[in-house]
Amino acid sequence: MHLKALQELLEGLSYTCERGSLDCQVQAVVYDSRKAGQGCLFVCIKGANYDGHDAAGDVAAKGASVLVVQREVVLPSQAEVTVIRVENTRYAMAHIAAAWFGHPAKKLTVIGITGTKGKTTTTYLVKSILENMGRKVGLIGTIEVIIGQKHIHAVNTTPESYVLQEYFAEMADAGCDTVVMEVSSQALKLCRTEGFVFDYGIFTNLEPDHIGPNEHDSFEDYLYCKGLLFRQCRVGIVNCDDVHWRQVTQECSCSLETYGFSADADLRASDLVFTNRQGHLGVGFRVSGLWEMDAQIAMPGRFSVYNAMTAIAVCRHFGASKEAVKKALLAAKVRGRIETVRVSDDFTVIIDYAHNAMALESLLTTLQEYEHGRLVCVFGCGGNRSRDRRFEMGEVSGRLADFTVITSDNPRFEEPEAIMEDIVTGIGRTGGAYIAIPDRKEAVAWAVAQGRPGDIIVLAGKGHEDYQEIKGVKYHMDDRELVLACSGLAKADRDTDSIDKGK
Repeated sequence: MHLKALQELLEGLSYTCERGSLDCQVQAVVYDSRKAGQGCLFVCIKGANYDGHDAAGDVAAKGASVLVVQREVVLPSQAEVTVIRVENTRYAMAHIAAAWFGHPAKKLTVIGITGTKGKTTTTYLVKSILENMGRKVGLIGTIEVIIGQKHIHAVNTTPESYVLQEYFAEMADAGCDTVVMEVSSQALKLCRTEGFVFDYGIFTNLEPDHIGPNEHDSFEDYLYCKGLLFRQCRVGIVNCDDVHWRQVTQECSCSLETYGFSADADLRASDLVFTNRQGHLGVGFRVSGLWEMDAQIAMPGRFSVYNAMTAIAVCRHFGASKEAVKKALLAAKVRGRIETVRVSDDFTVIIDYAHNAMALESLLTTLQEYEHGRLVCVFGCGGNRSRDRRFEMGEVSGRLADFTVITSDNPRFEEPEAIMEDIVTGIGRTGGAYIAIPDRKEAVAWAVAQGRPGDIIVLAGKGHEDYQEIKGVKYHMDDRELVLACSGLAKADRDTDSIDKGK
């Protein structure tokens, strides 16, 4: 049985013992009242829809040894339980969890990446480069958690502090020496990453996002939370082309390095060359400043260069060779992030997670920089989400794509046709050509069947997701599989006039 002294778990925290004794042993650390049991320490967390403080009495009745609270709780008079009062139970839980698992982050080099865009791709690039030079790297992010050969589906971009420390411990036990992780603004706001220090903290960019109920009250709050990473890391690496970088780092306690296209950047990118070889888009560029080298990345666009520069800026601290970096950048492929799926040497099919207007505009603008035939965009919008997103995405695709295929994407409890009508309204503001095909499988097959030499066909919105959510049920659906199922289509079967008709 795993036992720890309560005083060991509370070490370094400011607290008051309001009831009971500090001289006790803890058998488990729990923050879900349904999992509470004999001898556990229960942390009362106030969430968006439920407050753990309300369950304190029931948890005490189940035999919990310790309650950690930030306000008064109602307990049975006969309950033999220690009550620890702290200012913030989320902050306390992060430190308690780190102590419970033996401070595993101290056994790892921890790299944290924050920003509106680029976090996911950059974590995989860093992992690829460091593994090419012999390090064993764990990964925590939006898509998955990777520990050795084990892949765990991600629930949150950055998991709750207890789960995060559990992953760190498992990585250390598996022989990992490094972990690269995405750090969301919500995680920073909710203290999920307290209890340890990042060796490297990275800022990619900042744009208005995640502002609303249960997220951030304002853009200022969003910006402030991003900046918290730089009070919790040893070395900060930031994109100085982003207009917010000085605000994000203004109260930092770390050393700082910059990267970007700016002549003032410590690590600079220049001389971009866009490549399109047999349906695969990429970009070559020159690196100068702290490092001097030519590089290529097998992903399209300027933002891919930013992602690559972020990875280079981090990995040079590990003594990576330039050859290892070049090799890793060319080999890197991130599921659902500007991911090319090979169908034909004549045209390109790309899958991307772009699921809001900002991301879709960035993606389509990037692809316009390449020599191409037609730019075709296939997308839908999720149900039971903001209707504004539908109008905005429709307007972006109508304005930037040569043709749009409107389809379904997680309609949830709404009718797909109603969602699509809103998208049509957005496209109508631009006069862009489109066709509406509610069944996503049919929509993808139709778009691929129309492929002509030089075309770029973008399947936007789902990215790494492998399901379609309809009326509370998730049905298996993977854009990759849909595309590959179309790859055997004979050119003779293609109705090459349909797109031009702008149905």
